[in-house]
Amino acid sequence: MAVTCFTQEFKTAIAPSRMFRALILDSHNLIPKIAPQGIKSIEFIQGDGGAGSIKQTNFADGGHLKWLKHRIDSVDVEKLVCKYTLIESDIAFDKIESVVYEVQFESSRDGGCVCKMTSEYHVKAGLELKEEDIKQGKDKAMGLYKVVEEYLAANPEAYA
Repeated sequence: MAVTCFTQEFKTAIAPSRMFRALILDSHNLIPKIAPQGIKSIEFIQGDGGAGSIKQTNFADGGHLKWLKHRIDSVDVEKLVCKYTLIESDIAFDKIESVVYEVQFESSRDGGCVCKMTSEYHVKAGLELKEEDIKQGKDKAMGLYKVVEEYLAANPEAYA
């Protein structure tokens, strides 16, 4: 099994601790409220959000996916880092065994932060994964980050 890595990042004026709390620690409450057109619900089906927990994301009707499950591998509240693995979905991925994500929020000089996401795609034997194969998922993830950023900018007391 081959591993293909992609990294993406974006900068925001929002403090890293607020982005971390909104996107990582409380995403199951916040995201369905501010992005109901894409995500119906997010619920823990095992655990309470710490390492080993299983989180299921249920997508709005009419989309490509109905649901997917992630296992939280580690959460470091002090370093603002979370690592989690895509473990199951309602559709079979033809090239991918699993995907391991690491999301990190770092302070930037202007008081905001840089959000960095590394994705390790564990590809089935004998197959190759190209960036265009995962572009839609990457674009949706970045879109979600932007929605959270806009919410936090409009609500400065949230997650402060």
